[in-house]
Amino acid sequence: MARNHKQLAIDAIELVKPAIEKLFDQTNRKELHIVVMDPRIKPWESTFEDAILYQESIKNLEWTIPFEVLARKKAAQAWRDRSSNINHQAIHPSSLRDEDVLFYGSFVYGDIVVACSGVQQWFDMLVSGWVALAFEQLAMNDYQQSKIDTPTKAYKNS
Repeated sequence: MARNHKQLAIDAIELVKPAIEKLFDQTNRKELHIVVMDPRIKPWESTFEDAILYQESIKNLEWTIPFEVLARKKAAQAWRDRSSNINHQAIHPSSLRDEDVLFYGSFVYGDIVVACSGVQQWFDMLVSGWVALAFEQLAMNDYQQSKIDTPTKAYKNS
């Protein structure tokens, strides 16, 4: 049976956690916050807060910086513009808004938007990419399995 979207996001993060833990050997901190947007909801259909599918913190120490707020701001920008926020900061800064964070760290893969904050911005983007790709491929696996399990599901019997 196919997982719901929230479970896909949870499973994607769990799948990449060993890589995140290994990455912490090279990062400036060992804490981060991850935000996964619901790929079924478009910016013109919902508020940003209602479109957050799942978010999770990995904390090893108390935060001195509000990484959950920064991750949500990165996610909001990427979700709003349907593009990783590195694009706006590097080549399209004219689209930046007052509330936008000036650090990148989001990743957009198709309709999946993931943002992360807590370590260096290039590693935030890496973690976001890992989660986005894992989410899509787990969804692909569930989709392919459902085609095997219920091949006539889309057909109407008359």
